[in-house]
Amino acid sequence: MLERLEEVFKDLLIKWNSSLIEFGGEADHIHCLFESEPTVQLASLIKNLKSVSSRRIRQEYREHLKPYYWKPYFGNRAYCVISVGGRANTETLLKYIENQDEPARLKPTLTSDSPTLES
Repeated sequence: MLERLEEVFKDLLIKWNSSLIEFGGEADHIHCLFESEPTVQLASLIKNLKSVSSRRIRQEYREHLKPYYWKPYFGNRAYCVISVGGRANTETLLKYIENQDEPARLKPTLTSDSPTLES
């Protein structure tokens, strides 16, 4: 299901003249790093990503999801967007996404001023 969700995000981002750089997920959330033009309205893009991906996943995995999701929507309205301009910041986010299943490897936490990845 996660692979299919990644495909959906890639396809949608292309329609927004954007590109998916990295995608990862856990049981209850995903992280994606994408590149977009500065003129893109991020709130509209995120709304589109969430609504279309929710609809497609619920349609394609209806039977699998039925015991877990009985409401007419998938997920919630919350999201986090972090905008970066320099390659060093992008590299930090990329490492975070790649290692999201091993948060202990990220030291110090990403809430500090200078996050790094432990080797």
